[in-house]
Amino acid sequence: MFDTVLIANRGEIACRIIRTLRRLGIRSVAVYSDADAHARHVHLADVAVRIGPSAAAQSYLDRDAVIRAALATGAQAVHPGYGFLAENAGFARACEDAGLVFIGPTPDAISVMGDKITAKHAVEQRSVPTVPGVARAGMTDDELVAAADGIGYPLLIKPSAGGGGKGMHVVEGAADLVPGLAAARREAAASFGDDTLFLERYLHRPRHIEVQVLADAHGGVVHLGERECSLQRRHQKVIEEAPSPLLDAETRARIGEAACETARSVGYRGAGTVEFIVSADAPDEFFFMEMNTRLQVEHPVTEEITGLDLVEQQLRIAAGEPLSVTQDAVTLTGHAFEARVYAEDPASGFLPTGGHVSRVVHPAGEGIRVDTALEDSLDVSIDYDPMLAKVIAWGPDRESARCRLAAALGDTAVFGFPTNVEFLRALIALPDVVDGTMDTGTIAREAAELTAAPLDDRAFAEAALLLDAVPRDASEGPWGRRDGWRLGPAAPRRYPLTAAGEERVVEVSGRGKTLSADGRVARVLSHTDGVTVDLDGEARTFAAEVDADAVWIAHDGAVRRFETAGTHHGADATTDADPLLVSPMPGTVVVVRVADGDEIEVGDAVVAVEAMKMEHVVRSTVAGTVTLHARVGDVVTRGQTLAVVSPHGLDDTPGAAGPARSP
Repeated sequence: MFDTVLIANRGEIACRIIRTLRRLGIRSVAVYSDADAHARHVHLADVAVRIGPSAAAQSYLDRDAVIRAALATGAQAVHPGYGFLAENAGFARACEDAGLVFIGPTPDAISVMGDKITAKHAVEQRSVPTVPGVARAGMTDDELVAAADGIGYPLLIKPSAGGGGKGMHVVEGAADLVPGLAAARREAAASFGDDTLFLERYLHRPRHIEVQVLADAHGGVVHLGERECSLQRRHQKVIEEAPSPLLDAETRARIGEAACETARSVGYRGAGTVEFIVSADAPDEFFFMEMNTRLQVEHPVTEEITGLDLVEQQLRIAAGEPLSVTQDAVTLTGHAFEARVYAEDPASGFLPTGGHVSRVVHPAGEGIRVDTALEDSLDVSIDYDPMLAKVIAWGPDRESARCRLAAALGDTAVFGFPTNVEFLRALIALPDVVDGTMDTGTIAREAAELTAAPLDDRAFAEAALLLDAVPRDASEGPWGRRDGWRLGPAAPRRYPLTAAGEERVVEVSGRGKTLSADGRVARVLSHTDGVTVDLDGEARTFAAEVDADAVWIAHDGAVRRFETAGTHHGADATTDADPLLVSPMPGTVVVVRVADGDEIEVGDAVVAVEAMKMEHVVRSTVAGTVTLHARVGDVVTRGQTLAVVSPHGLDDTPGAAGPARSP
């Protein structure tokens, strides 16, 4: 076994790998960019090495810098985690050339499986079923159009390179094929630098089923059952579970053996995942999609039902050991779910968020596991993937695991910016999810059921009571008192509050046991587990944060910000026709499409902001003359003014010369 291993990654997966290394007594080396200088994986590791500035291309994707760090710290092996360089055949080869063990498959296996066309041909040689279609390198649009009728509609256009759903288009009929091919080529070229496309039959009500495999350097291959990954938004997984509620025992054995044959087709070594597509209407029929030649984000659900540490298995295989488990010894016990917590705002179209985390509350309890790098006082950078944590729940059966996950999400809270936790909690409660009959289109179909619950009067009352309990700065003197003191009876304290676009005024009277909010008897108790607010005998306990002009309240997975009057700001504070164009998310200005003084119309693109792999175009909502407040390369905050439009016919617009909005 190795003495020292470098982790060529960051965030929760780096922390996850360090946990296993520590248990095995192996020295861990972390690498970090400037943005991650104070990150959790940096202080968890035994050694940490700076490898570059914040931009991933100059740090985590700089394979020479990673290899220099490994050699300088005496590492014998490099674990790539997932993302960044994990499926980079050139990096795996460079590690070998430097005398380092790459904890993963061979460069040749990565290359074959990294191209969907070559992967499809490789597995077909082992009689692994593939989706009917046409897949040849270098096919022109005319050749693809000619082949389409033989496949039949609807069909799916797919890029040969890359993943994550980028460049994929469903085509319902012949009239949509040519424009679909053009769009797919543009997106594939922009995302992967390779516009090679192929066509497959599109399956109705598809289910995404993947199988975990382990393979050693001595010819041993086993599978560890399957995971259901059908709950996806725009082809990105959101909630996963193991085993799949769709498959019976006979199909589970057949799909597992097909996954093992896929691994054998390229002489695979290490942990890998073979992805299949299965029609919900024909669950005994499955088709190979692709193989991910790395550890998967959702690997914890497999660990929970098998009792195996997949990172340990990777290490032992890379060190040359034969598999420690045989196929007949693999048992699946109970059921497990995983939910991915993202720095994104579902109420704003899932735009990335990020920023400063004042406090984070992670769930705990029987069957609950949290893989995360998120901690109090951490700054979440916009430079990387928006995933903050993975909440995992195990139970003796599917329903108990699902209920545990729902409860765990209700106990999860991130104070500082919006996340998708409330969305996840609503998703796990959908009838199709409860019944196990979901498919990859469930989230799109049920979007209306996954919106945030409206705020009630009680929530505003709780916020006012917490604000009222905060002592004022003594330097403000008697004018800063909040007890309503005056000559004669005390006046009620009025708290005008704004949250989620709603406004209320709450009157708080009295003190201590005689406290009231809008006429309701109230009591506020603080304790180590949070805050309890009792209104008219009905108590509710939750986590909360209070600052000078706002209150954050976490309840049932939702974290709401209540702002005092005059402090509301940000992208959602604008009206439908606002001369101020503000950034909807923290990010970097990547495109400015107009010049100072240009005349623009309603709907014209003005600025594009990019963050966490997502680009958002800000368009004008009024016609007029534009004044820019941002340039390409500027790092902006959510709600910051990017440009001001002076409407036609007006010489001066209120706020046009004023300062930029700031969050």
